[in-house]
Amino acid sequence: MSAGGELHPGPAHGPAFGEASLANCEREQIHLAGSIQPHGMLLVLAGPDLVIRQASLNITDLLGPQTPHGRPLADVLPDLVGPIRARMDQDLAERALAFRWTHGERGPFDVFLHRPASGGLVVELERAGPPLAAADLLKTALDRILPRASLQQLSDEVALVLRGLAGYDRVMVYRFDEEGHGEVVAEERRADLEAFLGNRYPATDIPQIARGLYRRNRSRVLVDVAYEPCPVLPRVDPDTGRELDMSLCVLRSMSPIHIQYLKNMGVGATLVVSLVVGDRLWGLIACHHYAPRAISYEMRSICELIGEAVSMRIAALESVMQARVELDVRRMEQRLAEAIAAHGDWRAVLVENPQTLLGAVDATGLALFEDGQVLTAGEVPGTPELRRVQEWVLTRGWPADGVVATAALGSEAPDLSDVADIASGVLAVRLSAAGEMLVWLRPEQVRVVTWGGDPNKAVVIGDDPSTLSPRRSFAQWHQLVEGTSARWTPADLATARLIGESIGNIMLQFRSVRMLIARDQVARVDRLMRDSDQGLVITDPRGQVLLVNAPVVAALGDGAARLRYLDELPGLFGNDPALREGVSAALDTRRSWRGEVVRAEEDRSRPFLVQIDCVTTAPDRPLGYVVLLADLTLQKDADELRRRLQKRILEHPAPGRDGSWDAERGVPYRVLHSLLSGNARSAALEIADGVERLRIPGLLEGVRDSADRSLRLLEHLLRYGTDDA
Repeated sequence: MSAGGELHPGPAHGPAFGEASLANCEREQIHLAGSIQPHGMLLVLAGPDLVIRQASLNITDLLGPQTPHGRPLADVLPDLVGPIRARMDQDLAERALAFRWTHGERGPFDVFLHRPASGGLVVELERAGPPLAAADLLKTALDRILPRASLQQLSDEVALVLRGLAGYDRVMVYRFDEEGHGEVVAEERRADLEAFLGNRYPATDIPQIARGLYRRNRSRVLVDVAYEPCPVLPRVDPDTGRELDMSLCVLRSMSPIHIQYLKNMGVGATLVVSLVVGDRLWGLIACHHYAPRAISYEMRSICELIGEAVSMRIAALESVMQARVELDVRRMEQRLAEAIAAHGDWRAVLVENPQTLLGAVDATGLALFEDGQVLTAGEVPGTPELRRVQEWVLTRGWPADGVVATAALGSEAPDLSDVADIASGVLAVRLSAAGEMLVWLRPEQVRVVTWGGDPNKAVVIGDDPSTLSPRRSFAQWHQLVEGTSARWTPADLATARLIGESIGNIMLQFRSVRMLIARDQVARVDRLMRDSDQGLVITDPRGQVLLVNAPVVAALGDGAARLRYLDELPGLFGNDPALREGVSAALDTRRSWRGEVVRAEEDRSRPFLVQIDCVTTAPDRPLGYVVLLADLTLQKDADELRRRLQKRILEHPAPGRDGSWDAERGVPYRVLHSLLSGNARSAALEIADGVERLRIPGLLEGVRDSADRSLRLLEHLLRYGTDDA
């Protein structure tokens, strides 16, 4: 499952292409390959006259024995000059542009243009495949894939559809975990082949430098693993003295280590399509064939379009799953609030019916450390052991998101190995600055992990000690894993953070009531309020301010620190009429108010959610008012990103509306355009409704990027072959 690739070019900080060993292949300069796969040809042009500066050795297959170096393209391939010049004003820096070209009687070629970071214009040529009914194939595939309602169903259908389309012997959907290890989560294969489904592969099988390429170049093909690389000559540009940056080359040679890896697996040809969610490489669609296999540009483009659509669907499904968790948490929060009103406390409700909390992160036990007490539910160690777990979490220190997690407590804290059977997994969320927390526990899970080869034996030295190769045996290797629990996923961490925020808010409200009821305890509760991360203002029954905590001052400035009465609050928001009316209604009628208010600042406007509640012990006896303040900037930014994305998709013209397509051709193309843009809009809506506000902008940017790529590629694919030079 290894792959060759590179990041954006820069100074060479690693071994040259072809000179890496497995000890340093992470840094191999693969973008400076200096050679291509021989099923195509390559030229590097420079200057207004399109002078040939470099060329692949096999260019003689097209030009004959003449030497093209230093000659204008017009002298050797005059009929190619016009089509190239017609496209030179397009953006050629981020991806190759393809068009079909016929040279005399030599048959149609696919021509790929891009501008490398090293300068010049790269022209690649490969034989064009037979025409495809691209629109019909793509629509049929998307109609089958996009309705799938879970990640597993989606992955299974992708493997099935792509094997049927591309014809490879094996198609796998390969997902990365948080540590970079990969797992085959879906597979379609020839009946006589060994199953790889469920196999795991170590992160080192796909170096970071390759993962960077997969984020940039969304599809990559190897026609024949036994190919002889065709050199690009001269290796160094005679004008610039620089090697050719081949990051975006369709034909670029692959790392010899990667080629050896595939040979060890018995693979003869590959196609790999990236699945990028937000800005992270979520996984790959990996297609393997056990003999050489060429795949046309049109079919590669169809597969790449499917990959982009699937990436957007993954982002949407992950956000929908998180939104469902949020709904459950909000229901729990409502029950806790009702418990405060009915019984004066909330903690008993939390642990008496803990299934919502346990099921949210698939835990078997939980412990609440609050106000010096320990409340538990499910399977947990004794209180002394739980106190030691609490101390270990505090010793670790809280990261910025307030969540600490481990799946191997005994390894990280040997003095706690005696509770591994119940608490190998610990997930803790911070509730306050006073060391209060909610902790979930998972038991030890003794399990067998199936690896595609022994991950501890990546290097084999043969008779010649200088000959290194990746794992030579891909027989399944089983590892017995002890002392660990099931791993906490990023979704588990996000859910814990959400639950922590909700319980933290409940604690804040409960303590606000306690402060108003028990003034003799005001000093202690006051400290807890001031240390809260949530913006809070508390007043007496007349609206005189008793407390303004630090987050409010940080958000609203020194004016907030000088608040004396609740009715002065609107002044900090430019005397917003709605807020002024809400404050008046709260003071006059004790009616709660909740609304969004915008605060004008020097360089921007910041939206806030303001909630005002009157706290009473009886309908006619108010104790005071609690004001909660939340900055909505991240949420609004995410909504604006979603609106811009939808506007951008809606403004992207569908083929057939500019008069360039006849009626018969235009209809199926417009249907595909509508299907792809609708998928993007749906993903944007589902993501923007998600709960991980910090991730929403990145996810929406990823959807926008995938949508742009999809619609550009669709238009390009559908125009393919209609404007032959």
